[in-house]
Amino acid sequence: MDNTILLWNGGLSLILALVAYMAHEKFKKLGDVEILLNQTRVEVARDNVTKAEVERITEHIDQRFNRLEEKIDRLIQKG
Repeated sequence: MDNTILLWNGGLSLILALVAYMAHEKFKKLGDVEILLNQTRVEVARDNVTKAEVERITEHIDQRFNRLEEKIDRLIQKG
C-alpha cells in the first residue's frame, strides 16, 4: 500500500514537473513573440504615413493646383 502511494505521488510529481516545464517554455516563447510584434509595429509605423500626414500633403497639393488654375484662368482671360 505504501509503495502504491509512493509511486502515485512520484508519478504525479513527474507529470506536474513536465507540465510546469512546458508552461515555462511556452511563456518564454510568448515573450519572444511579443518582442518581435513590438519591433514589427515600430517598423510599420516608420514605413507608413499617418492619416494626418496624408491630409496635410493633400491640402498642400490642392493649394498648389488652385494657384495653377488661377494662373491658367488669368491667361485665358487675357487672351
